[in-house]
Amino acid sequence: MTGPVIGDDGIARCPWGSNGVLRAYHDDEWGRPVVGESALFERLCLEGAQSGLSWLTILNKREGYRRVFRDFDVDKVARLSDAALEKALLDPGIVRNRGKVESVRRNARATIDLRADGGLEAFVESFAPSRTPKPARTSALPTTSPESLALSKALKKRGFSFVGPTTMFALFEATGIVDTHLTGCFRRGISGRWPA
Repeated sequence: MTGPVIGDDGIARCPWGSNGVLRAYHDDEWGRPVVGESALFERLCLEGAQSGLSWLTILNKREGYRRVFRDFDVDKVARLSDAALEKALLDPGIVRNRGKVESVRRNARATIDLRADGGLEAFVESFAPSRTPKPARTSALPTTSPESLALSKALKKRGFSFVGPTTMFALFEATGIVDTHLTGCFRRGISGRWPA
């Protein structure tokens, strides 16, 4: 497998982030901490929507998700009616998978319940690992961790769905809880949590 790829701009990046929409996401967003319940809720829902699909598919539908799911305002999503979810299933701006669509409302309601225990951000953060991977090549990239497995189990017990251990590891990566930018990638160490 491969290490960082030098782009047409002369910058070394993780291979998946070398072009187009993925380059912008890689450079500007992936691996950076998010702040606020809605921001983390969006990431959790989009990672769940990605399950079994390419991340590019979800990025290309992100604005559709924001429109359909009220900019991921947890309270608004929790109040969505069954009719609103049925309408969402007809919207080509999102992935029209019934289980995934219904999980967004279910996860919003579970997020509201978590507020009594410190909220979604604190809950996810409580599963942060004490170490981060340092992959030099894509073949060394992990897809799960003991912490992502534990978070998955804990969220499922709290009523969440589409939060498997691989999905939760992807959430860790996307929000800088772990840093899986390849060593040699210019974005390695951007979260501030882990040194390059």
